[in-house]
Amino acid sequence: MSWLPRPAEGTAWVAPSLLSADFAHLADDIAAMTTAGCDLLHLDVMDAHFVPNLTFGPFICEAIRRVSALPLDAHLMMTSPERYLEPFAISGVDALTIHVESAAPLAATLARIGELGMKRGISLNPGTPLDAVLPWLGQVDLVLVMTVQPGFGGQAFNEAGVAKIAELARRRAAGEGAYLINVDGGINAHTGRTCREAGADILVSGSWLFKAEDRAARIAQLRGRPA
Repeated sequence: MSWLPRPAEGTAWVAPSLLSADFAHLADDIAAMTTAGCDLLHLDVMDAHFVPNLTFGPFICEAIRRVSALPLDAHLMMTSPERYLEPFAISGVDALTIHVESAAPLAATLARIGELGMKRGISLNPGTPLDAVLPWLGQVDLVLVMTVQPGFGGQAFNEAGVAKIAELARRRAAGEGAYLINVDGGINAHTGRTCREAGADILVSGSWLFKAEDRAARIAQLRGRPA
């Protein structure tokens, strides 16, 4: 399994959200983002129940795995993600992130994700207090802070997420877990810098990256410079 360590201080890993890619030319878009210097790929899986949109499942994840050696982080916006852990493991993804708001038995589901050889992630929506994920910090490899309401791309950044990032970074420094802090929603050069400064390790960006003429320059902006 391929995964990433903590980035250098003052920097972040950059994860294009493939939901914003051209699915008629998906392999080309993945190759272009790889050449531009991205660090991993973010796969938004929606079930049309937990969120009102429907995207793709393990079959497409497996196809993406065939054309990319980059780490794959699948974000399961699903009511019952525990029903699909094995198919996603077989598809070749490296990390599975489930929502604290889902109906899944969280302890058992996170444990099973780890047993299947994937990194364990937990996510929370903008309106969910950080307290909801605190019991799980010692059991996860990744905490995903949503800075838009999940379901559709192109929304504006929710500033309330910055305080959550900072508190997660503070708790990690105090020994409450060894997770990476991931941020998704409305990420651009300005909001990305704000999140990095708060302690984010991974920045997910969709349309802002994919619509750029110079994707490498935008990835460099998101990554930042070592402190």
